[in-house]
Amino acid sequence: MKKLQFKKDINATAAKVYETMLGLKDKSTYEYWVSVFNPSSTFEGSWEQGSKIIFAGVDEKGKRGGMISEIEEHQPVQFVSIKHYGFLDGDVEITTGSEVEKWAGGHENYSYQENGGVTTVTVDIDTVDEYVEYFNNNYPAALDKLKEIAER
Repeated sequence: MKKLQFKKDINATAAKVYETMLGLKDKSTYEYWVSVFNPSSTFEGSWEQGSKIIFAGVDEKGKRGGMISEIEEHQPVQFVSIKHYGFLDGDVEITTGSEVEKWAGGHENYSYQENGGVTTVTVDIDTVDEYVEYFNNNYPAALDKLKEIAER
């Protein structure tokens, strides 16, 4: 698995960036920045440590899909670690098999560091080779949208 990192400086407090990124006060703020990946992207579940959370969207044919994950660690306004352990195929949760094994143990981590009213958000992700280009092309644009909405 490849490790990728993306950073963005945002002119807002760490608390505001964190709340906006996770959609804690308004789910639409999460949906806004992740729309870069899929216009219908959302989450189902909780950001509480130990909780199951599903990152879902609908493809161009109207089929629901996404990642089944667990919030492995959650330190409010500082750090969130998401462990991906399965896929959503329609309404079926797939947590075993060769496709799942390729991603086994993969994480997506969000870190927030505030300095003088500017917050650096850092995203560290584990991905398989076939998604490296996809994330390299889309994550910077997603973080630009996060910056846009968090600075309002």
